[in-house]
Amino acid sequence: MIKTNPIAGETIAVVTSGNAEAVAGTSGANTLMPGMPATVGAVADATGGIDAGNFIDADVDGELLRFNSEDAPLMNLMLCAKRVKVNSPEVDHYMLDEPGASVVTTGACGGGTLSQTILPLSSADQLVPRANCTLLVKGVDGYDSKGRPTPGRDLMLFVTGRDAMSGNPIVRAVNGSQQSDIDEGCCVPEIPKGSTVIILANSLYETQKEVDPDMIVPTPTRIYLQKRGMNQVVSDYFESQKKRIPFSKSIIAEQAIANFKVRGNRTLWAGRGGKFRVSVDKMGVQNVYTTEGIRWQIRREMQAPKEWTVDQVIALAKMFFTGEDVPRSAILLAGKNLLEAIQKVDYSKHPEIQITTKVNSVGWTVTNFHTVFGDIEIKREPTLDRLGWSNSGALLGENRLVHYVYSAEHTFADRVEGEEATRNGVLIWDALALKGSCHIWIDGEGGAPRGGANRWSLWDSEEAPGEESVADGQRFYLVRDCPGISPSAMAGQMWTAHAGSDGVTWQQVSGML
Repeated sequence: MIKTNPIAGETIAVVTSGNAEAVAGTSGANTLMPGMPATVGAVADATGGIDAGNFIDADVDGELLRFNSEDAPLMNLMLCAKRVKVNSPEVDHYMLDEPGASVVTTGACGGGTLSQTILPLSSADQLVPRANCTLLVKGVDGYDSKGRPTPGRDLMLFVTGRDAMSGNPIVRAVNGSQQSDIDEGCCVPEIPKGSTVIILANSLYETQKEVDPDMIVPTPTRIYLQKRGMNQVVSDYFESQKKRIPFSKSIIAEQAIANFKVRGNRTLWAGRGGKFRVSVDKMGVQNVYTTEGIRWQIRREMQAPKEWTVDQVIALAKMFFTGEDVPRSAILLAGKNLLEAIQKVDYSKHPEIQITTKVNSVGWTVTNFHTVFGDIEIKREPTLDRLGWSNSGALLGENRLVHYVYSAEHTFADRVEGEEATRNGVLIWDALALKGSCHIWIDGEGGAPRGGANRWSLWDSEEAPGEESVADGQRFYLVRDCPGISPSAMAGQMWTAHAGSDGVTWQQVSGML
């Protein structure tokens, strides 16, 4: 097709291809498209009718290639936790917490004219009150100096020694009843079974300087640090090729590291600790260590209710923040079903409860549940869904995590012996451990409790649980007063059911465990 330039009066050649007209330049190539927008369709038409689908390469989803820290929240918490450099892959870890503040009597004692009595306690509690220790018995009235009862002023006891037969402490009353005004000593009033006894300071006589040492005996837990590694091998031939999708070393490494960290995050949750030996060619016999996941380190477990209420969430916060071990902050890493159940709670009747969204110290956008006991930050943990724990979660004290490191994370790049290829990798030798006893595992899967863990259920009724649905030793945290269990069973207490041939009997649990 021949056209005349209306301005210069020149004749130029125009090649028509579809709806676009490409003008031949000085070299004769059809590279000029005056007045045409640089669109995919126009350029495709101008270059021989190549359609848009073949003209460009499909893009790669950047989210799949970029490591997303949201996929491994527990690992991010570990990296933010206190870092402890160790010189061995085996560590004696001490999960220290505050000593218990109270014990509970397992039987009645005192009464009459006894000047001292044996205080019956469980085998786990009988060594806690030491000689010269003072105790406060809640719910039992003391007496004044005239021998008259003083309602509301609790009875105080003094530990004089220990019974050789039972191992229980022998106590005398400080403000007990008196037979007459001239009596120097006093009698121990009747102390009912199930009475809560608060541990106070010791009281020494005038010249005394030696006392029994506190019963703080650290019991270590052996933690194994697991060596994890990631390798990628890229051949020289692959690296030199021009690819339809522009793979680079960084893209391949990023995807490999993402997979490496996600698998490591699963290990931090559910790995089982172990140590075994393997035989390696050219290197002999060597040890392999596997680390224990925090799911199995948590000592307190709560059975998740079928439907959450505001009172139950507040009870959870109370259990977490008011035990013997009090953390500064709480973060709930939850599976998707547990997260949904908590989000569906009706807060309309509790205008004082604040539910907000904020960016926490780790950099996550979290749902912040504000209670008078403390704030709970709620974050979804995708790893729990992959582990089959979508109905469960872990309430963790952020400042109660310890990151043991034997070998810091480092990378390497080596040529593969006998091959035209390069091996790149990452190595890390570490473990995550818990401090204190504040952490709570919320079990929504209905499995058996972990051995050595204390599990309880939330009970939100004034009636006692039915005998047919109560197992021996099952514990219940009372969300409200429950006279069906006992007239003294009040909200905030924990009670244990003992199922026997005569039915179910109940006993209050000392402390918050």
